[in-house]
Amino acid sequence: MRFLEAHIHLANLRHNYQYLKGLHGNKVLAVIKANAYGHGAVQCAKALSDLADGFAVAAIEEALTLRSAGITLPIVLLEGVFEASEYELIEQHDLWPVVQNQNQLDGLLAYEAKKPLTVWLKMDSGMHRAGFFPQDYVKAFAQLQAAPQVAKVIKMTHFARADEPEQLMTAQQIAAFDSVVTDDKIEESMANSAGILAHPDSHRDWGRAGLALYGLSPMAYPDANLKPVMTLKTKVFGVRELPIGEVIGYGSIFKTERMTRVGLIAVGYADGYPRLASNDSPVMIDGKPSRIIGRVSMDMTMVDLNDDAQGIGSEVELWGEHVSANTVAAVAGTISYEILCNVKRARFVYHD
Repeated sequence: MRFLEAHIHLANLRHNYQYLKGLHGNKVLAVIKANAYGHGAVQCAKALSDLADGFAVAAIEEALTLRSAGITLPIVLLEGVFEASEYELIEQHDLWPVVQNQNQLDGLLAYEAKKPLTVWLKMDSGMHRAGFFPQDYVKAFAQLQAAPQVAKVIKMTHFARADEPEQLMTAQQIAAFDSVVTDDKIEESMANSAGILAHPDSHRDWGRAGLALYGLSPMAYPDANLKPVMTLKTKVFGVRELPIGEVIGYGSIFKTERMTRVGLIAVGYADGYPRLASNDSPVMIDGKPSRIIGRVSMDMTMVDLNDDAQGIGSEVELWGEHVSANTVAAVAGTISYEILCNVKRARFVYHD
């Protein structure tokens, strides 16, 4: 059987949540959209069910999966509804929708709810992807507060550059957010992972822990308090020795500069390992640092066996405890969010 395993360390997930909630100081949603960033939404939700204040997903399909698995905590739909008919399911399953545009607002106001809903109203404070502009937000907020379909409105926004603390944009977004609906009794949510880690001014009633929940800092620098939740590993299943001056793999992009023992491992871009991480992306082989050599192909990749004790059966950590997924992503010119979400064809092993 092909050996590629994603080990999910649920104790690390719980540790990260507690650390982030401690930093934030108030309630924190565990963001488990996109199958918990590739880690397994149901398993992660169950592991956090006695700790988390609630969960956040992208859309109703993800929320219904959690409800069918027995998750009873609040679930926020970060993208809101795509069709007005979804409000019936939202009421039935006690979900908390985000309202971020006029179409969603009109659909909610037209819905005849039997039980009033908790609604998160999103402001566009400067990111310009979604949400009501500040000049339109007050009206939308007043309409929701007056609506019999609504029990409570929570004010929210989303940061564009919180992972760049040297930039002024986050402070500008906070100021824009604070300029409208200034009632102290209204609950607010601003801080994503980067906000929790680097912007104390954004710590309001609800934080939203995403990437950092899985042990990876969204900042340009690591946070030693975060513990990686996923370890992706494989094994060497082929070995060959090449003299100086030989090229290997597609495109012949790597040429040996010494006698080289080449290990073949069972992972490629069809498994989610980024093709652009070819040549010099770090790995750990039997606990010792090494690297990818040659081009990552669909199903197989080559590594430098720089220790004579390494060979067939040697364990290769692609990312996890010793190799940061952030580092692999940087070599590939992408972000760790993407490579975590792309993992497939691996056997998932959950550790509590």
